[in-house]
Amino acid sequence: MSGRQGGKAKPLKAPKKKAQEFGDEDLAFKAKQKADAQAKKEMAEKAKKGGPMGGSGIKKSGKK
Repeated sequence: MSGRQGGKAKPLKAPKKKAQEFGDEDLAFKAKQKADAQAKKEMAEKAKKGGPMGGSGIKKSGKK
């Protein structure tokens, strides 16, 4: 085996990514997603603090 054939092959360079251009709709959608994620995070933290949500627990059928 001559040269580098037996060794590890050098990885190919990935092409550079083009800068993305965002339109008004894209920016509005991203802002909405960010706001939704923030609201979801706040709700999760609020739920952690409190106790049980329903209060009724496991319902029993009445049959024995």
